[in-house]
Amino acid sequence: MSTADALQRGRSPFVDNAAGALLDADGRIVRWTPGAARLLGLDARQVHGRPARELLDDPAGWPAMSELTERQRAGGWSGESVFRSGRGERLALSFQVLPLDAPAAPESPEGSETPDGSGTARYLVLAAPTPQIARWRQDQAFTSELFLQDRVGLAVFDERLRLVRTNTHLLPYSGLPPDLRGRRLGDFLQPQDAAAVERGLRDVLRTGRPLIAAEEIVRTIEDPSGGAVMAISAFRLQAPDGQVIGVTALFTDVTELHRSGERLALLHRATAAVGGSLSVGGTAEELAAVLAPPAAARTGPGTAGPGTAPVPGLAPVPGLADLAVVDVAEAVFTGGEPTPGRDGRVLLRRAAVAVSTPPGEPAPGPGSPVAPPPPLPVGAAVHAHPDEQSAHTDFPASMAVPLRAGGRLLGRVAVHRAPNRPPYLPADLELLREIADRAALALDNARRYAREHRAAVGLQRSLLPPSQAETSAVSTASVYLPTDTASGIGGDWFDVIPLSSARVALVAGDVVGHGLAASATMGRLRTAVRTLADLDLEPDELLVHLDDLVAQLMVEAERPDEDDDEDDEDREAADGPGAASRPPVGHGLWLDGTGDGTDEQQTVPFGATCVYAVYDPVSRRCAMASAGHPPPAVAAPDGRVTYVPLRPGPPLGVTGLPFEVTEVELEPGSLLALYTDGLLLGYADDLEEGMDALSHRLAAAANPPEGAVTPAGASLRQLGRDLVADLPAHRLTDDVTLLLARTRAVPAADTVGWTLEADPSGVARVREAATAQLRQWGLEELEFTTELVLSELVTNAIRYAGGPVGVRLIRAERLTCEVSDPSATQPRMRRARLTDEGGRGLYLVAQLTTRWGSRYTRRGKTIWAEQELPTG
Repeated sequence: MSTADALQRGRSPFVDNAAGALLDADGRIVRWTPGAARLLGLDARQVHGRPARELLDDPAGWPAMSELTERQRAGGWSGESVFRSGRGERLALSFQVLPLDAPAAPESPEGSETPDGSGTARYLVLAAPTPQIARWRQDQAFTSELFLQDRVGLAVFDERLRLVRTNTHLLPYSGLPPDLRGRRLGDFLQPQDAAAVERGLRDVLRTGRPLIAAEEIVRTIEDPSGGAVMAISAFRLQAPDGQVIGVTALFTDVTELHRSGERLALLHRATAAVGGSLSVGGTAEELAAVLAPPAAARTGPGTAGPGTAPVPGLAPVPGLADLAVVDVAEAVFTGGEPTPGRDGRVLLRRAAVAVSTPPGEPAPGPGSPVAPPPPLPVGAAVHAHPDEQSAHTDFPASMAVPLRAGGRLLGRVAVHRAPNRPPYLPADLELLREIADRAALALDNARRYAREHRAAVGLQRSLLPPSQAETSAVSTASVYLPTDTASGIGGDWFDVIPLSSARVALVAGDVVGHGLAASATMGRLRTAVRTLADLDLEPDELLVHLDDLVAQLMVEAERPDEDDDEDDEDREAADGPGAASRPPVGHGLWLDGTGDGTDEQQTVPFGATCVYAVYDPVSRRCAMASAGHPPPAVAAPDGRVTYVPLRPGPPLGVTGLPFEVTEVELEPGSLLALYTDGLLLGYADDLEEGMDALSHRLAAAANPPEGAVTPAGASLRQLGRDLVADLPAHRLTDDVTLLLARTRAVPAADTVGWTLEADPSGVARVREAATAQLRQWGLEELEFTTELVLSELVTNAIRYAGGPVGVRLIRAERLTCEVSDPSATQPRMRRARLTDEGGRGLYLVAQLTTRWGSRYTRRGKTIWAEQELPTG
């Protein structure tokens, strides 16, 4: 019996252990098989000549023979019914009725006619238990679908390991014959690969123990370099009589899973290796050794094992390369931050070189046409650009990635493979990047101040306003670049403060020193400036108050704190008698340095420079004052660049000297630039040369070449980035802060004003005029509120201040109502008692408007109130 015959045997329940009977044209039983006798408990004598319907529990389940359709007579029928056995049981059976052709010789005594000649067999009936039929149908569907799927290779072998049946996805590689039936694996696979697979299949045939997910290399004869790792599972096939007839094997391609596991294992080894050393040189050596390990360390599929040749189709493991080179920035060895030189490149030192060649293969050398260049000796100097990115090098089997941490280039790692190795895959580049990232963190741990630096930069940025702002007066954008020195941060700041009557205040300042103390001082000064600006002070008066604040901070810093003394005593008691004592607090703030593990004390004095400018879009005039700060630059719409002729006062903290206000008129669309001296020193070593360089850059931005974007369409944010984009990195010895403001103007048609004498009858005329103007502006929704606000403010001005009284309406982002009078007495809102006749005017104004306030002027004061414009 052949394997194919054995596979077919026992497949159908209507063949094995089935009941069979022959019926005549009237449906009477003329023949009865022994299987039917066993199943129903009735022998042939008991059923001979009886209608088949009598055996059913419900005879209606069997059609009358005279009522059969033509289709049933020609093709038969099938169904399920409950039969009554001779043992009194009710059996659920599935049956099939097959019509038989009329015999050529009716008188034949065998098969065609009953022994007594009562009828001719016309139908064959096969029946089997319904559960057995259901299982058979499930087996058929499972087998059919299993061979139809293409996710897993499926093969049936005979007892001599010849292929009997396969699905189309057995081995989806080049070099496979179109028809595999009758072939052995050695006919199309590499001999060593076929032998390894057949070894496992023979073991299954011999022992009967299933083979579960055994990984083997599979390569075809025609494509030996296209190898894959297959997970093979197999089980033995036996005939019903127990004879072994073959083995079924499932082939699953796990090449990528296998490689991913190897890459993950290599990543874990690299992490453990570089994380176990606090030495920069030691970390580099460990990194090189794990990327190109000694040949004896190479194990696993795809590598050369004892007595076997290496597999060129798979990436070598556990290493990633045959040659690994690690370069580290020179400054990292001394604990500093890598700083580009004047040529813009970072100096690197070759820290480690590792070479690993599998047994039997020549090491890559300079004589090979595809070998990498001979590596420089350890300690040699190389250079790299700070913006270097990961890339495949010119060598076909090479990769190089930077060692980067905290946004700074710490070094570079390059890996190479021997000429007979396959090129790197994208997943290999991602793996090397991940290893490089972890190695860079290990290198960066030597610089203990990195965490303090990041925290200080985050603090400073949180103390600064948003980089862009839009008001009815100006559109602003800012750029802030922290210094590129070891201290990392400074006290530069800028601010854009909306004021009353559509005006805006622009601020730029620079606190002396660097570090957390400078950032903290900057935050206090910025808060103070915003508070003083809310009082609508003149620029010179605001700087006077700010100067007083800095002087007070300096006095406070010089005063010893008893709590600090108690903390020092507690610290000394906790540290023991040998601990170093902390010097007393002096002029400024003490900072504890942790650069080399010793406590360094440094002071940061309270000194700062500041420029404060107020721009009015109605008058188009800008008033500003400076406390030791460089003057703002103005780029006119026609491209002319000038510096505001400020007469700067002393820096903040040097009391006793006044500040002077300078006013200039700015055309709409002018570009006002406020900056710190770090920007100028980034352009040149001298401040005047830096101012010339800034002037030229602003002029170039205002007059771009033909075809370039015009200033009106240019993005302020992009313009700011362009102004600092090519700053030499080695010149950033101080923070760079740049605030750009493009001015706007409120059209004359959006402002209107009236002057009244101290006559109560003028209140009605102002209301009427304001109502007419609001209707002209299309602001009818604000008529009632505006009339009420003007009535209260003008009435109070006439009653308490006298005349003349000025009234002005401004339509900008909001509707502003201004009432000016000659009195210098500031109004004060209070809550009126029930018995008070007055005192409710300002309270009503505050409730009906978005915000209100007052400011001093040269001729008295101005009370203002703002309302939001209707949407749409």
